Amino acid sequence: MTKNIFTPKRSRPNNRQQSFYVQSSALLMTGAVLVLAGCTQAPATQADIDAALHDIKLLNVSYDVSRDFYKEYNPLFKADYQAQYPDSDVQIDQSHGGSSKQALSVANGLQADIVTLNQESDMNLLVEKGLVATDWKQAFPNDAVPYTSTIVLLVRQGNPKNIQDWQDLARTDIEVLMPNPKTSGTARYAFLGAYGYGLHKFSEVAQSAAQTDTYMSKLLANVVTFDNGARAATTSFTQRGLGDVLITTENEAHLVAKQHAKGQVDIVYPSYSIKIHNPVAVVKAVSDKHGSTEAANTYLKGLWDAPAQTLIAKTYLRPSDENILAAHRQTLPEIETFEPVAVFGSWTQIMDEFFVDGGRFDKLVQKSTS
Repeated sequence: MTKNIFTPKRSRPNNRQQSFYVQSSALLMTGAVLVLAGCTQAPATQADIDAALHDIKLLNVSYDVSRDFYKEYNPLFKADYQAQYPDSDVQIDQSHGGSSKQALSVANGLQADIVTLNQESDMNLLVEKGLVATDWKQAFPNDAVPYTSTIVLLVRQGNPKNIQDWQDLARTDIEVLMPNPKTSGTARYAFLGAYGYGLHKFSEVAQSAAQTDTYMSKLLANVVTFDNGARAATTSFTQRGLGDVLITTENEAHLVAKQHAKGQVDIVYPSYSIKIHNPVAVVKAVSDKHGSTEAANTYLKGLWDAPAQTLIAKTYLRPSDENILAAHRQTLPEIETFEPVAVFGSWTQIMDEFFVDGGRFDKLVQKSTS
C-alpha cells in the first residue's frame, strides 16, 4: 500500500518539524476528507498517527561501568514501551565515559535527554547550569537512586601478592591501578573508600587524619597510571597487564571476572568500603526542547520496576528493592560500608576539600612522588 501523503515520516529532520508533521496529520485526518479526490492512496489510520505521536529517540549519557546494564535494560524498556504503543519507533542511544567528564560534556552542550551518573556532585553541576531541575531527587524513589554499588579490589588469579584488604595497597611491593579522580566518579569513590578505611582503622590513634594521609600517600605512590575512566583502567589491568590490583566498582569487578577476563582475576572484598549512590535524572532543558520529557520519565521510572531491578542484580549492581537484593546475596554479599556524606560532609564539601585543583588529593599525590 502506498503511504498517504499526510502520514508522519519515520525519518524526521528535527523535533520541531516532527511536531509540525504530527500535528498537521492529526488535524487533517480529523477532518476525514481526502484532499486528492479519487486518489488511490489509503488514508492514515488512527493507529498510524498514535504510533507516530509516540515515536521516541533518547540519549542516555552515563558513566563508564554502567554500559553493560543499560545495554540489557534498553531492549527491556523498548519491548514494554512498544507493547503499550504498537508500531512506535523507539531508539535509545548511549554515551559512556568518566562520570564527571560526561556531566561536563552535557553542561557544555551534549544533547542528553537523560543522565545516569554515579555521583551527586556531577548532577549538581547540571542543576547549576539549569539543565536538570532543582527537585530532581524528588522525581523518583530513593532520592532518584535506583541502585547502589561499592568499591572492591580486583587481583590476579590466585592472588599471588596475597592482597586481603586496603592496607596491603600501601605495601612497597604492590602496583595499583585506579582511574583519575579528576575525571572519574568511580575514582573518587575509590580514593574516598581507601581514605575512609584509613580514618576507620586509625580512629583510636592520636592524629588519625595525619596517619591516614601518610597511608594514602604510600598507596598513591604505588599507582602505576591514572586512566580517565573506570573502563579504561580495566583495560589497562586486563589487556595491558599493568598492576597487581585494580580498585574498581563491584559490578565492574564481577563482569571482568566472569566475562572480560574469565579465569584471569579474582575479587577481594575489603573489610570496610564505601557505598556508591548512582543518581538518575531527566535533562529537562533538553528533553522539553526535543519533546521527549514524557518518554524520558517513563524510561527512568522503569528502573524501579521488578524486571529492571532483577536485571540490575544480575549485572552485579545492588538494587534498591531489598527483597531482590536479598535473593542475590551469593553474588552481592553483605559488606560493611559507610556513607561518604556521613564521613566527609556534603558532596560540595568533599569536592572542595579533596578534588579541586590543589586539594588534598593533589597534595597527597605530590607528597607520594617527593
